Amino acid sequence: MSYNIIKKSEFDKVKSFNGNWAAKMQLFADMCRYNTLVAVKKAGSGHLGSSLSALDITTYLYLNELNIFEVGLDSPDRDIYFSSKGHDVPGLYSLFYALGILPEQKLLMLRRLHGLDGHPETRIPGIEASTGSLGMGISKGKGMAWAKSYRKNKGHVYVLTGDGEFQEGQIWESLQAAAHQKIGNLTAIMDHNKYQTDMLVADVNNIEDVVNKVSSFHWHVVRINGHDYNELKKTFTELKNVKDKPKMIVADTVKGKGVSFMERPETETFEGKTLYKWHSGAPDDESYVKGLNELTGKINSLAEELKIGKIEIPVNEPEGKVSSKGEKEFVTEAYGDALCEIAKTNDKLVVLDGDLSADCKLRKFEKMYPDRFIENGIAEQDMVSMAGGLAKMGLIPVVSTFSSFLAARANEQIYNNAGEQTKVIYTCQFAGMIPAGPGKSHQSVRDISLFGALPNVTIIQPCNAEETKWATEYCVNEAEENCMLRLIIGPSPEKIVLPKDYKFKVGVGVALTEGSDGILFGYGPVMLHEALLAADYLKKINFGLKVVNMPWLNKINKDWLKEIVKDQKKIFVLEDHSAVGGLGDRLLNALVEIGIGPSSSGLSRTTPRHEIEFTNFGLREYPECGTPWEVLAYHKLDGKSLAQRISGFEDIEEKEKIAQKYTEDAPQ
Repeated sequence: MSYNIIKKSEFDKVKSFNGNWAAKMQLFADMCRYNTLVAVKKAGSGHLGSSLSALDITTYLYLNELNIFEVGLDSPDRDIYFSSKGHDVPGLYSLFYALGILPEQKLLMLRRLHGLDGHPETRIPGIEASTGSLGMGISKGKGMAWAKSYRKNKGHVYVLTGDGEFQEGQIWESLQAAAHQKIGNLTAIMDHNKYQTDMLVADVNNIEDVVNKVSSFHWHVVRINGHDYNELKKTFTELKNVKDKPKMIVADTVKGKGVSFMERPETETFEGKTLYKWHSGAPDDESYVKGLNELTGKINSLAEELKIGKIEIPVNEPEGKVSSKGEKEFVTEAYGDALCEIAKTNDKLVVLDGDLSADCKLRKFEKMYPDRFIENGIAEQDMVSMAGGLAKMGLIPVVSTFSSFLAARANEQIYNNAGEQTKVIYTCQFAGMIPAGPGKSHQSVRDISLFGALPNVTIIQPCNAEETKWATEYCVNEAEENCMLRLIIGPSPEKIVLPKDYKFKVGVGVALTEGSDGILFGYGPVMLHEALLAADYLKKINFGLKVVNMPWLNKINKDWLKEIVKDQKKIFVLEDHSAVGGLGDRLLNALVEIGIGPSSSGLSRTTPRHEIEFTNFGLREYPECGTPWEVLAYHKLDGKSLAQRISGFEDIEEKEKIAQKYTEDAPQ
């Protein structure tokens, strides 16, 4: 597949044209849409629907309202624009390229290491605020606007929000406070495209009548067509006269605007609800070419109408498909299937979702047990406290959403529930570093520590589909305390094969390889895959590494631990988490308790029994954005890097050659 974008010189030609103003804006935006489609396709993932719906708004702002090109990107008097929703950032990057803020090579490195993060990050030129869990943007914009007034700086602050984002509680806190604090140099713009992840906002958690609701908080609110440039110009001009209160524009838009088949939801419905296909993910080859061809037609038509001259549009065609190798599986599918099976015999089971039913593989349960499925939308704190109420009434609630949003955002609510000595199951999906394309706002690498501080929570991360079913059954039917089930969201790099005699037992792991030169404890399919690769590398240099799958991240059977580490002098832990607060800390404490442990230096210690070297491989910085291999290699957590770190030999392949020669030259 070829990935060629419309060059900046073509945008310069359009920008300098003095003809029909609105048509010129539309042409510029559609050219950005073309490049957005190319960038997302090349990245292999990204958010198209939201990027396309917001591009007319951002194109208008940057070409007509913002003063950044007059005063400079770093001027304290600059206008500030940023996106709170974040999903529209591929389109914003395309606009930044068209305006000369980003170079071409950066745009074509969307979701790549040292390229462009999958969600807004301030390290990218032009990005004013990093996006986190939804709902933070108006609060942050309020702070920027207040600071401008305090320091007597010029410039206005504009914040783009999503419509589903208005289900988040912090939004309403910020609305009330902004009005009370009389933040008059702040304008929020809702990209009201009517869909959130893949369902209508109205079907998930209806926010209407949003104009009356926001107006009741003493904001000045207008509702407009977000794709009409004349209406956008008229509205922003009029809002300049409103100085005594914050302002909001509810911009009615179309998700996927500009590509006709992306503007329509799927024809099929789910329980009477329409589904939207193009929220995230790269289009298939056929859809990619079809979308580019449609945009090409629109660009050519507008250029002809304006008599602007031919726009040079590159050719992008399929070049054949690359077949994937290896057996992969989704542990999330096993989780969803297990819930459906358990529900047949346990009528206390209730599932709560945070607008991620499809991603978290809950659609099957939602369809089979609609009366036991509660969709809370983008409102994690509300969802967790509701689960606490369900638990108090004797039900078994399972709360399921992305780990970054659940473990951190609702941590106080989780703490409150746990203190009531009931049982709630928290399924933290999208756990760990991979996939890394969305960036650090989605990479959950502190959830084990957040849950681990609670005394009555069991934390489990299964390594494959089979173990996922066992873990889910344990949490629902056997556990007597709260459980945190940690799952990766993407396909496993390989299917981790467990020994046939393995029994899922609290605090007990299982060896996947044999070796007496060192033992490595890991968990989850991503890191165990890398651990097994490391063991293969090390085997070639005659270093036997015993790899242990340890799904119990905060429960360790000390008798089992004592037995499995006996005669081992080197103990390693491979975290899919920060080096602080994960499995490594638990194992280290347990080793000390059984009389085996390193010195206070964290490296080695001589005990009355034997010398132990303990090493914890975990993140000691923010996780990087990029492809799985790029990110694991960058943090030196890929198989080859691990083998180098364990062996102490920098060139593991050269060491392999030496070992092979030694074997060949040895006397027979």
